[in-house]
Amino acid sequence: MTIEITLDGNKRVSAHYPDGLSLATDQSVEDGGEGAAPSPYACFLGAIGTCAGVYVMEFCRARRIPTEGVKLAQEAVFETDEQGKRRLAAVNLTIKLPTDFPEKYRGAIVKAAGLCSVKKAIMTPPAFSIDYQLV
Repeated sequence: MTIEITLDGNKRVSAHYPDGLSLATDQSVEDGGEGAAPSPYACFLGAIGTCAGVYVMEFCRARRIPTEGVKLAQEAVFETDEQGKRRLAAVNLTIKLPTDFPEKYRGAIVKAAGLCSVKKAIMTPPAFSIDYQLV
């Protein structure tokens, strides 16, 4: 898949997908942007939680369990490394279930959320390359 990235002015950058969808990003006001859209890093973090949410939703649908009241809370934990730079140290996801959620599925839904392909991509990171092309 090839995603086209456009520089949209000031600190706004967008990703344009082959299916015609787009993802707009912006930097926070503190970082010189307008705060009009999530930052790229916030999109990265959001992709982890929303991916897990898809697996939770499908788990419930396959078992005809209502999803009303089911939510996920994600906490990003940061630490400072030896060079004084802030880095992501942990991502903690909590699936918030209604009290009437079937007890026999409570452990299984946690396992289902763990199948998230975004999490798997981070656990086994891909190779990255950056080059240029004159157009």
